[in-house]
Amino acid sequence: MSAKRCRIKRCALWLACMLLVLILTGCRAGRTPDISSAAGDNYRTAYEIFVCSFCDSNGDGTGDLNGVRSKLDYIKDLGFDAVWLTPVHPSATYHKYDVDDYCAIDPSFGTMEDYEALLKECHDKGILVYMDLVLNHTSDQHAWFRAASDYLHELPSGWEPDTSYCKYFEYYNFSREPLDGYVHLEGTEWYYEARFWSEMPDLNLSSEAVRTEIRDIMAFWLGKGVDGFRLDAVTSYFNNDTYANTEFLRFLKDTAGSIDPDCSFAGEAWTDRDTIAALYSSGIDSLFDFPFASEEGLIAKTLNGSCGASDFVEGMIQAEEAYSRANPDFTDAPFYTNHDMDRSASYYPEDNGPVTKMAYAVNLFMTGNAFVYYGEELGMEGADKDENRRAPMYWSDDPEDPDMCAGPPYMDEVQMKFPSLADQKKDGESLYSWFREVIRVRNAYPALAGGKTERAASVCDNDVAAFFRRSETDKDLLIVMNLRGQMAEKDLKAAGKGFKPVEKLCADNGKITYKNGILTMPAYSIAVFTGKK
Repeated sequence: MSAKRCRIKRCALWLACMLLVLILTGCRAGRTPDISSAAGDNYRTAYEIFVCSFCDSNGDGTGDLNGVRSKLDYIKDLGFDAVWLTPVHPSATYHKYDVDDYCAIDPSFGTMEDYEALLKECHDKGILVYMDLVLNHTSDQHAWFRAASDYLHELPSGWEPDTSYCKYFEYYNFSREPLDGYVHLEGTEWYYEARFWSEMPDLNLSSEAVRTEIRDIMAFWLGKGVDGFRLDAVTSYFNNDTYANTEFLRFLKDTAGSIDPDCSFAGEAWTDRDTIAALYSSGIDSLFDFPFASEEGLIAKTLNGSCGASDFVEGMIQAEEAYSRANPDFTDAPFYTNHDMDRSASYYPEDNGPVTKMAYAVNLFMTGNAFVYYGEELGMEGADKDENRRAPMYWSDDPEDPDMCAGPPYMDEVQMKFPSLADQKKDGESLYSWFREVIRVRNAYPALAGGKTERAASVCDNDVAAFFRRSETDKDLLIVMNLRGQMAEKDLKAAGKGFKPVEKLCADNGKITYKNGILTMPAYSIAVFTGKK
C-alpha cells in the first residue's frame, strides 16, 4: 500500500522559511517588545473570550475575530492586559474544541489576515494573546485521523498495521479490543480511544511523530506573534496518569521555550490541589486554580457562608505553599468561572449585586494571572447546559444592535438578572463599574498580584478575610475584606502598624472609616493598606 494515501498537507515549507527569518532577525513577528503590566510580565489580568458568542462584525449572527478586534478598547478600558481566545481553528462544532486543522482559521471567524490584524492591534494596545491549544484530541475529520481510518478500512482482517505505509496509525490510540474509553471504528475490527466524545479521537501523545507535529504547530503560531497557550484538559493527556501528564507538560514547556523563551502556558487542570501541585513539577508556568472556582469552589463557599473568611485566607496560603514547593517559579492562575461552568450570578439567587461583586473581588485579589470569563463583568446568567453558559455577550437590549450574536445552537432563552452593558455603563454602582474599579486597584499595586500571602491573624475571622501581601520588590499590602452582610469593626493597631489606607471599596454603598487604629467596615467592603517598601 502506498504511503501516498496517508500524506497530508503541512506547513513545513512555511515553517522553515519562518524559522530562518526568526534566526536572522532575532525577534518574533507581530510582537511589541515593551508590552508590560503594572505587576510585571508574570502577572496579568486576562479576559476569556468565547469567540462565536462575543461580537459579530458582519451580521451573520456569529462572533468573529474582527468583532473581538472592535472591542479591544472596551477590554483595555476595563483594565485587562491579556486575552484568552477559545479555539479559532476549523471545526464543524460551534465550540471548536474538535480541531480539523491546527494551522488554519475557521472561516466563520474570519481569515488568517484577520487573526494577524487582531494580534497586531492587541500588542499595540499592550494586550497579550493566549491561544487555546487543544492537544488531548482532534476532530475525527482531521486529516491525520481520516488517513489512519482509511488505512484501517483497507487493511485486511488480521493483518498488523505498518506505520511505514501509514504513519498516522501511530498518531492515535487504536486497539482490536473494546477497551474502556474506546469507540468502535465502524466498518473495521478496530477501536480508538475517544474519552470526551466519539467524534474527538484522542491523540497518542507518546508518539515522537505526534510531538514533532505539536512542535511545528507551536512554532507556527509563535511565529505569528501569539504570546502563549491555554492548554485544554491537561489531566486527560494520559488517562489517570499524573506522572505521564507531568512529563508531557515538561515536553511542552521545554519545546516552546526552545522556540520562544517568552512563551507562557496556562493549563486546565480540573482536579484537586495536590494533583495541581504535582503537575507544577513539570516547570509549567501556570495552572488554573480549580479548587477556588465554580459554585463548589472555595470562593463561592466563602461568600455563601458555608466556609469562613479565614478558611479562604488559609486556602490561598496552602495553595501558594504547595505550588511553590513543586515549582518555585510558578504563577497561579486564579479564576471563578469559565465556559464549562454555570455563570456566577446564579450562585446567589437572592443577591441583587453585592455578593456577586465581592466574589469577583475575592478572585481578582488573589495572586498570579487572574482570568475573567466574558460577561461576568455584567453579571450575565447561563446555567444547566454548555450552550446556555456561552450565551451572547450582553451588549444591549436592542435586538437590532449589530454587535449582538445569535448564540450557540440549541441554547435556551437565557433571562438576564442584571442590565446590559449599555445600561450598566450609565450607573456608577453597577457590576461593570465595580469590575473596572477592582481591576484598577489590582493593577495599581504590584504586590496584590505578585506578592506572597500571609495571614493577619489578629484581624482575620469567620466574617473578615485579612491578610498581608509581602513583596521583595514593592510595597507590602494589608487587605481587609468584610465578606458578610453586616457591619464589621476591627482593631488594626497591631496588624496595621506602619501601614496607611489607600483604597476603600464598598459593594453595597456604605462608607469605610479608619480612625485611631479602628477600621469600621460596612457590609461587603474592602480596605487596602500599603506599607513601606
